[in-house]
Amino acid sequence: MTYGKKLREQIAAPGTTPLIGVYDMYSASIAAKHYDGMFVSGFGFAASYYGLPDIGFIAWPDMLAFVHRLRGAFPRHHLLVDIDDGYVDPEVACHVVEGLERIGASGVILEDQKRPRRCGHAEGKQVLPLDEYLEKLEKVLATRQDLLVVARTDATDEHDILHRAERLAATDADVVLVDGVRSVDWIRRIREVVGAKPLLFNQIAGGKSPRLSLTELSELGVDVAIYSTPCLFAAHAAMDSALTGLKATDGRLPEVDAASGVGVKASTTLLERNIARDRLAPEPALVGTEGAPHRSD
Repeated sequence: MTYGKKLREQIAAPGTTPLIGVYDMYSASIAAKHYDGMFVSGFGFAASYYGLPDIGFIAWPDMLAFVHRLRGAFPRHHLLVDIDDGYVDPEVACHVVEGLERIGASGVILEDQKRPRRCGHAEGKQVLPLDEYLEKLEKVLATRQDLLVVARTDATDEHDILHRAERLAATDADVVLVDGVRSVDWIRRIREVVGAKPLLFNQIAGGKSPRLSLTELSELGVDVAIYSTPCLFAAHAAMDSALTGLKATDGRLPEVDAASGVGVKASTTLLERNIARDRLAPEPALVGTEGAPHRSD
């Protein structure tokens, strides 16, 4: 069974499928203990690899190299990859999709923004003419073998949001994403125009969208939830706190015990999982999808 088919079957199962945003191999190693699906976040990758905001700096060879390392360490996890606008040209988008499928990515998200692009929850987003985006999307769909493709719109005009969502749902894309959704009411409206097509919802701390549980999302008819930055933002806070503490103690490291923190042993144990032969997926109880109701249409 291909990675695309496995993710497609997971999305079709009851409940809302969570995919956790990772930004490097260490964050992925931690996320893999808790969830069986990862989202390769453009926001996180731009921040960690380049030290730059998510406004179009990512070079596609860097993203392919990162996904290649991820798949080698996590052969059993779903990997949904943010490829922004396909790196501008349709030909490049198709080349990247071919490469990601060979590597073993489960799926990609292709957006309709035009350059200069922005994070989906930022102000100032502009979208391509719909026909231009649809042409690019159709070329990507014709290129993929079994890779799951999420068609994403960043439209902000209310009429355009619904119009584009409906048009994207009419394509052969597997899933539709409207990014930056501002309310539960708008989730319902988008769900209605998308029809039976699976719907994806993007949650990012401090973003424009409401904070909703998997159960709430499932009741709204959302099939997939990506959590773009929980690892990145948690690391930001933890590192800042640790270094503030180090300055306060005149450079004396804190004592490490089971309750207070991570040391060499815990870190090494985590990383050794990535070279173990079995490299097991997380226990079902940790995945986060069981017990959540699924929409019935």
